[in-house]
This record gives sequence, C-alpha cells and structure tokens, in this order.
Amino acid sequence: MACLFWFARTNNDINVLESSHLFSNLASGIALPAHYVIQGKEYDMGYYLADGIYPKWSTIVQTIRDPHSQQKKYFAMKQESCRKDVERAFEFCNHALQLLRDPRFWRKEVLHDIMTTCIILHNMIIEDERDLNAPIQDAVEAPTPTIEMVIDENLRFEQFLARHKKIKDKNVHFELRNALIEHLWEQRKIFEN
Repeated sequence: MACLFWFARTNNDINVLESSHLFSNLASGIALPAHYVIQGKEYDMGYYLADGIYPKWSTIVQTIRDPHSQQKKYFAMKQESCRKDVERAFEFCNHALQLLRDPRFWRKEVLHDIMTTCIILHNMIIEDERDLNAPIQDAVEAPTPTIEMVIDENLRFEQFLARHKKIKDKNVHFELRNALIEHLWEQRKIFEN
C-alpha cells in the first residue's frame, strides 16, 4: 500500500505513477516478493487495480471500458468495486473522520500514518459488512525468496533493465487480465452452486 503526497493540485494519476516507489523498488529488485498462480500460470510481481488513464503494464490491471461478454462484464464490475473501496476509504477519512481537512498542517509521516490507518479501518468495516457465509479460501504461503548479491555493476544494470521491461510488458498485462477474467468467472460459478 502506498500513500503519496504532493503540493495541492499537482497529484494526478500520471504523477502518482511516475513518483511511486512501488514500481521503482520493483525495477530495482528491492520490492517485497509476490508469488501467485492464476489459471495455472505463475506470476512473480503484484498487480494494482487502476482506471483507464494508466498505461497497460504487467503490474496494472485496468477495467474493461465496454465489456461485451458476461465474463468481461462480471470482471469489470468486480474490478471497479474493489477500486472504489480505496476511493471510499479516502471519502471516509475526509467526511466521517475529517482527518484531512487541513493536510498542510500535518507532517508528511503523520499524514501517511493517518491514511494507512483510515484504509485499514475502512477495510475492517467492509469485512465486517461482507457476507459471513462466503466461502473461505486457504492462503498458500509463497516460498522464501533467495537473494542474490550482484557485484558486477553491468550485470546489475542489465537485471534492472530486464525488470523494468517486464513491468511495462503490455502482453503480460493482457495475459494477466484475461486470466483474472477466467478466474473470477470460475469462482462465481463455484459460489453460485
């Protein structure tokens, strides 16, 4: 989770993306490991839900603007509802708690803690209100990653470029989104039966 702060009216979606440590840490090889399997395909980078203004990177899953099939409509509905949860967390901070009324008077570290706390509180409210009869899926622990120390600066730079290229891979973006579409559709059928 990342909470980013700028001067008033300077934080649009593209500034957030370009200034985010999430992607620079991922390219540098220092991000937390992520390992998961969707539709039999292994992935080793996390992904973030976004709207259509963001680029089609392997780490960003966008909704489908004009879905035609039932599967794509269901995916778009689920993706947008999850994305809206974050927006509601910020509304919760601003309106219900009024914590962000005058953010210029707060230190950046305190604002980060406030935002993180509000997101956690909002998620707790969502979990509390969610259907208690929903099936629980067991989490699978990812293997402990092995860290390789790279002394050769040329090799280190090549690895950085390879990771950077992998982040911006448009083909993986569509592959992941299609796998998520199929996965959600299968989960829906299981839940309905």
